[in-house]
Amino acid sequence: MDLRQLQAFLAVVEHGGFTAAARATHTVQSNISTHVARLERELNAVLIDRATGAATQEGEAVAARARQVQNELAALEADVASLQGSPRGTTRIGVIGTTARWITPILVQQLGHTAPDVQLVIVDATTTSQVLRLLEGDLDLGIVALPVEDPDIATTPLFAEENILIAPSGHPLAETDKQVSIADLARHELLLAAPGTSFRSEIDRAFAKAGVSPRIKAEVDGLRLLASLSFSGFGPTIVPASGAPSWLAADWVRHSVDGLGQRTVGLATRRRGRLSVATEAVATTIRSCVLAEARQQEGITPLVK
Repeated sequence: MDLRQLQAFLAVVEHGGFTAAARATHTVQSNISTHVARLERELNAVLIDRATGAATQEGEAVAARARQVQNELAALEADVASLQGSPRGTTRIGVIGTTARWITPILVQQLGHTAPDVQLVIVDATTTSQVLRLLEGDLDLGIVALPVEDPDIATTPLFAEENILIAPSGHPLAETDKQVSIADLARHELLLAAPGTSFRSEIDRAFAKAGVSPRIKAEVDGLRLLASLSFSGFGPTIVPASGAPSWLAADWVRHSVDGLGQRTVGLATRRRGRLSVATEAVATTIRSCVLAEARQQEGITPLVK
């Protein structure tokens, strides 16, 4: 087994067939076929269905491991290069949508100062999606909602944030100068997160505990879109505090809501394997950004030291 075999096999999996793989890797199809056939003999298994060009069950398992091998090789090269200068390489990081609105501009700016040779790839994704992509090696770091119940994922808290109300200017909920209660919210139609999501379940529990039910104007799958609709004047909604950062100027107001609680956001990594120097630099920069900026953001409390 050698790297060329793994590279050829992954090219077939990722491009959907031998011909497409040869075209993508600038070689002839016979080379791709030879490498894949040798890998199959080595493993005594059919990895590619020749009729469809798709990976078999065994092929999917090999592809997951092969991607990890590629990631480790890329990290190896980046680590050696980093020893000869500033950290360098590519780090792929997932961020939950509302937090991405707040932390991404700060992170990109700060990383330009602390590790300018690190290439950052940012993916807006849910916690569930990030966990799967971390396990597959498709992401190096994840900024996720805690807790994460997976034995192969390690997490450290970054910050806690209140769940807050945002309301367009002119709406009755925007005109009040007192802290809003859940009973106050129940008197108005609200834009809410889609049912079945962990955030919506938390909101529903808060309303049930207060003995009232929400009046729903619309249900939206995606907290960032939910916030954007409220910013645009479509109605009041409930989002985590990072979804409405203080620097975001618009014709809306934000209020704390008694009884809504808060959520914890953390940094997630794979337990197995070692972070590259570049990824360590990004993780360090994330923690320093949260520590420096969270206290300036209403409703967010840093949990890093």
